Amino acid sequence: MSDAVISYASLILADAGLDITADSLTTLTKAAGASIDNIWAETFAKALEGKDLKEILSGFHAAGSAAPAAGSASAAAAGGDAAAEEAAPEEAAEESDDDMGFGLFD
Repeated sequence: MSDAVISYASLILADAGLDITADSLTTLTKAAGASIDNIWAETFAKALEGKDLKEILSGFHAAGSAAPAAGSASAAAAGGDAAAEEAAPEEAAEESDDDMGFGLFD
């Protein structure tokens, strides 16, 4: 539970544009009525030192939406026929399993 409290405190400080330090994390969690071990505050402060938490979090969104877009762009550049040709060998490999003379429920 203390890791969730300190995570939320880090997000609150980043949203407010304040530095994420062990003291500010401890102060904020105490003001919220939660108690955390000092090691959590020190660990989070050290891990986030010199980093922009908002930028890190927005990077996850951008990376998640950029990957499918890049994949579809490369498929469009290669043409639809190339994608169909790539799928055909996979289907042939699956069909070759049936030629072994037995099935899943035999």
